[in-house]
Amino acid sequence: MAESLSATEVPLVGDFSQTPSNDSLKDVRVGVITFPGTLDDRDASRAVRAAGGTAVELWHDDADLKNVDAVIIPGGFSYGDYLRAGAIAAKAAVMSKVIDAAQSDNALPVLGICNGFQILTESHLLPGSMIKNDHRKFICSDQILRIDNNETPWTSEFEKGQEIVVPLKNQDGQYVAEQKVLDALEAENRVVFRYVGFNPNGSRNDIAGITNARGNVVGLMPHPEHAIEAGFGPSSSGFGDVDLRGGADGLGIFTSALHNIINVK
Repeated sequence: MAESLSATEVPLVGDFSQTPSNDSLKDVRVGVITFPGTLDDRDASRAVRAAGGTAVELWHDDADLKNVDAVIIPGGFSYGDYLRAGAIAAKAAVMSKVIDAAQSDNALPVLGICNGFQILTESHLLPGSMIKNDHRKFICSDQILRIDNNETPWTSEFEKGQEIVVPLKNQDGQYVAEQKVLDALEAENRVVFRYVGFNPNGSRNDIAGITNARGNVVGLMPHPEHAIEAGFGPSSSGFGDVDLRGGADGLGIFTSALHNIINVK
């Protein structure tokens, strides 16, 4: 029988790394919603735990948010993307609670990833809409993003202008909005993530992610939860190699939220 190895002894392609132990972070409860058709809820929960927090399962018809400190709406194909991507999920019982909490005085931090971004636009927590990619094809690739706004709870541990690489996988990933909405997003520094070097879906102004006016609700199309461990995240992109000891650029989004919540409490 093979000898069991501790986590620090497991040989990996990249450097095995864990978030330094911080008992206070374990008290941060981050809800991760599952809708019928959700695919990346387990990955999002794992990212929360990798960052040091506690992931709380939320179901689409839950009547309350179980006293969570933040909410993640993960990627997938909620309700089969019938009608429009995210349209049915936006009407789910749990989303009424998310909307109320996000718009309350406490301004619950909310992150929507891919289908979650679509749900946020359909629920009008974020402006604009997501439509089919301009090339009409599903795309799956590593993507360079630039952090254009590091003042949200989800991006505070990045430098403004910093570039990261995370996976992207979507078919309805083209962000569109009226020109006056785009102008407002730019003028108010509400574009959080922007595609660099290559626009994979035709999104207006190369927008990959935005925030609401208060800054607590963020939606983005790429998947940071798939880039949280060295050696298991992106290793290359169309614009150059990514260090094999890296590939964990997405983790900062989750640690940002946890530390912000601790600082507020």
